[in-house]
Amino acid sequence: MSFSFDVLHEDDNSRARTGIVHTPHGDIHTPAFMPVGTQATVKAMTPEEVAQTGAEILLANTYHLYLRPGHELVREAGGLHRFMNWDKPILTDSGGFQVFSLSGLRKMEDDGVMFQSHLDGSRHFFSPEKVMEIEEALGADIIMPFDVCSSLPSTRETLVDALERTTRWAARCKKAHTREDQALFGIVQGGTMADLRERSARELMEIDFPGYSIGGLSVGEEKPLMYDMLEVLDPVLPREKPRYLMGVGSPDCLVEGALRGVDMFDCVLPTRTARMGTLFTWDGKVNILNAKYEHDHTPLDPQCGCYACRNYTQAYLRHLFKTKEILGARLATWHNLHFLQELMEKIRQAIAQDRLQQFRDEFFVRYGYDL
Repeated sequence: MSFSFDVLHEDDNSRARTGIVHTPHGDIHTPAFMPVGTQATVKAMTPEEVAQTGAEILLANTYHLYLRPGHELVREAGGLHRFMNWDKPILTDSGGFQVFSLSGLRKMEDDGVMFQSHLDGSRHFFSPEKVMEIEEALGADIIMPFDVCSSLPSTRETLVDALERTTRWAARCKKAHTREDQALFGIVQGGTMADLRERSARELMEIDFPGYSIGGLSVGEEKPLMYDMLEVLDPVLPREKPRYLMGVGSPDCLVEGALRGVDMFDCVLPTRTARMGTLFTWDGKVNILNAKYEHDHTPLDPQCGCYACRNYTQAYLRHLFKTKEILGARLATWHNLHFLQELMEKIRQAIAQDRLQQFRDEFFVRYGYDL
């Protein structure tokens, strides 16, 4: 089989587990964090540098790649892996979140969504079948069906409509999908209503997918609500298949998600905040623009082995940001991605030792999160 998932160990004291996702372009050790390469690039980094952070899989965006450079051009280049020179696994989202974020620039129909490009105002139509055509051309190892992502808060009527449309479109995506070397996941919707989340999961399980994504969370709701929904879904979703929490990447959410059985995460947070000078360290977040770092000739995090911490000081990083040098964004991005990959490795080690809850408490105290 070109895609499979092995559960290696289940934590005795939580719902966490370690595993390996097998894909045509290599294995992914879970729980895993996927850096986001929206337009076939992780901003400020080369693919080789991203690999050096420990990342085993990247995410790319269907909507943006459809608009630029176009999926047919990527197909012509031999697919995303060759186009961007990344020989490890890739996941593409469906573009649904981006299309529905356009608000006034889109119109939803039963067959799909008519929308205007945010770039030039040109009109386009995404249907489940069109999205499968695009994602097959891009050639990622794991792909997402076209879904409806509702904003929160939303009325129950709105959430039910989104859930039902997502289920119908998921079935159409599965029917239209033809590439056996790609794994098509289902996407669970339902907002923050427990019964709708369970209903969505069960309807998708009847269609039967090799993995299940959890969408429509981390869109403005309080974190405890997100955790509640993960706890609702944990006993429903099949344990033998991977679970992917979409759009989540803060250190606390990665730990809390893993505790609740999530295997895969992605988010632009570490790269976006890095470009603004916000960096993760084992003792909490650092705003490198603060004046107190002007004369600090020590590494950002003495415990970090990333390229930036091995070679540069906080004073130098601050100087780069103050002078708006591109190197500042590159080094900060390198560090944040390395930090999250190291965090995921520590999470996997803690699960293997049946001590993820203990690790969570120790990490939260040191980082500055509330227990």
